[in-house]
Amino acid sequence: MIMIDGVVESIIYSNVENGYTVCDVASAGQLITMTGYMPNLTEGERIEAHGDWVVHIEYGDQFKVEYYERHMPSTETEIEKYLSSGLLPGVGKATAKKIVKMFGKDALDVIEHHPEKLLAISGLTMKKVDEIYKKFIELIGVREVIIFFQKFGISTSSAVKAYSLYGSEAVNIIKNNPYTAVGNVDGISFATADSMAIELGFEKTSPDRISCGIKHLLRQIGYLNGHTYLPRGTVAAQAAQLLDIDVGAAENVIADMLLRNELIEENMGDYNAIYLDEYYNAERRVAKRLLEMSGIVFETNAEVLNTLISEVERKSGIHLAESQLAAVQCVFENAATVITGGPGTGKTTIIKTIIELAENSGKRVMLTAPTGRAAKRMTELCGEEAKTIHRLLEITPGENEVGNRFARNENNRLDCDILIVDEMSMVDILLMDSLLAALSIGTRIVMVGDSDQLPSVGAGNVLRDIIESDAVSCIKLDEIFRQARESMIVVNAHRINHGEMPYLNDADNDFFLVTRDDMTYIPDTIADLCARRLPRFYGLNGISQIQVLTPTRKSLIGVTNLNAILQDRLNPSSPDRAEYVTNRCVYRVGDKVMQIKNNYQMEWERLDGSEKGMGVFNGDVGFITDIDRNSQKLTVVFDDRYVIYDFLLLDELELAYATTVHKSQGSEFDAVIMPMCETHRLLMTRNLLYTAITRARKLVVLVGCEDIIKCYVDNDNIQKRFSGLKEKMRIF
Repeated sequence: MIMIDGVVESIIYSNVENGYTVCDVASAGQLITMTGYMPNLTEGERIEAHGDWVVHIEYGDQFKVEYYERHMPSTETEIEKYLSSGLLPGVGKATAKKIVKMFGKDALDVIEHHPEKLLAISGLTMKKVDEIYKKFIELIGVREVIIFFQKFGISTSSAVKAYSLYGSEAVNIIKNNPYTAVGNVDGISFATADSMAIELGFEKTSPDRISCGIKHLLRQIGYLNGHTYLPRGTVAAQAAQLLDIDVGAAENVIADMLLRNELIEENMGDYNAIYLDEYYNAERRVAKRLLEMSGIVFETNAEVLNTLISEVERKSGIHLAESQLAAVQCVFENAATVITGGPGTGKTTIIKTIIELAENSGKRVMLTAPTGRAAKRMTELCGEEAKTIHRLLEITPGENEVGNRFARNENNRLDCDILIVDEMSMVDILLMDSLLAALSIGTRIVMVGDSDQLPSVGAGNVLRDIIESDAVSCIKLDEIFRQARESMIVVNAHRINHGEMPYLNDADNDFFLVTRDDMTYIPDTIADLCARRLPRFYGLNGISQIQVLTPTRKSLIGVTNLNAILQDRLNPSSPDRAEYVTNRCVYRVGDKVMQIKNNYQMEWERLDGSEKGMGVFNGDVGFITDIDRNSQKLTVVFDDRYVIYDFLLLDELELAYATTVHKSQGSEFDAVIMPMCETHRLLMTRNLLYTAITRARKLVVLVGCEDIIKCYVDNDNIQKRFSGLKEKMRIF
């Protein structure tokens, strides 16, 4: 890495939001163009920049700054240039000249320590001097935080966020307890704070370290494993392992945290559960609200309802089966109803019938689903607009994932008589809590989903817990209708779900196995199917219509390896196709990408300019349409809206030619390809294979061994989720 020392001559470009800057720096008689994240950089400042030379395709040689140190200007010429830059309110070129003429090299020291002396300058009032002083102190504070964070490899953007949160005391607060930043400052994870703390001299057994580690553990098991709690003994054991401490030390801190109400303990019969309060309170509220709703029974005239249903059947040209009829009747009699069933069992027909009946009787219906793809599919199938749950509840910018972050809540409820929620298996406990809070007394909720699919990515096991509690009216659909029986995808989905091997390789159908006994050939076979064979024989677009699903992120058939191979085959490097290289992957115009975390502050705009909004969510899939290296921006189009990403946020985007089965939930694709070879046994489950093939509309191609398919089908073990909703619904 190279170090260059020089004075900032001019600012060519500066992004005030993230600090990305392009500037010219005078060093050793040369003018050097530097690029990097250098917030609030000012002409006249002296910087010591560390980085490397790069060649820009349009602008030639540039110095890319990895980190830097700022030194206040020291000569009168540098100070005057610095003050003339417009950095300080009310100080232009004329005033800067007066300040330097009066105070010389001491001008900046006067502003910082004796600002009242500035009153001697003509034109400066007490109010203006106060504004100059406050801004100067802020700039010094940000600079100190950046320099402090750079020692630990923490990004400039995180430093700016820390200063915004803690102000001038940011460095002292984090030095005293780095763990305070975890969960409060984006970019500072527990691991980052822990490495800072160790370097700052914190002991392994520090109570601050252990308590933060325990909270981190409980949030991680919610995010990674879907648990809302862990048994107390498991918390202590896993915390001890994570933190490299004795179990006894972990137990002592758990006891103290319980006394301070930082954790909540609940008896589960055979053991005591340890909760974070957000999960515990969400479960209690959801259970209480659903039980209240289950107690509401609406008076309906069966004869009138059946007449209305018959009229809808006549107009729509359909005939409801007995189970479908029971589901429709249940919805109009109860405030809370679950409708569950596999593919081809008529769930969409029921939803359309409910919509028609409600509209005919003057009731307002709203449709929602957890993801953008699921909401779009619901709109297409039902002919009525469906919104994502986040959009329906009107996401509030600036809030984090925990707590009340929606404009629609118990104080501003949704204006509808019936709310239909599709893909309920994907709804986690925190989202369900927010959704129920926004429903008025008397509003019906219809929860539609397939309980045999994989559960939500987020914490909880909401749909399955509600069904197994027996506290809410539930209609289970198991009849496959004639049209669906013609699809081998639907037939095989039900066969797999019942523990039977799927039918393979019927030449006139839509479900195939491409046999590959040697797994090393599977990635190339998948790439050839996407790039050549399926486009040729089925007319499918290899990027937009074909989706590769895999159980794992790692290994030869994992997401990372498959995406690299598929990108190279489907969207290769080209002189006329802009790209940006990171240490994770190459982003290229035309790439299919996925948002991998909820970002409630990201702005989006409709392609036609008709609407703007906030929020991009975990699992959203789009396509890169533009990469601008000058402004460090990347544009992604998600269906009918576009989002502009700063390069600093690219860790929230990953290539999506291949994705995990978990990430595909709520989506449908024309064709699905899935590798069938040995991987971690915990992932080779019946419901994972079932979930994967039910994502396909027209075609399923499995690549690998028939014996492996049998391993999936035979493994009906579902990894247990620690979730207390069912128990709470039974004891309230």
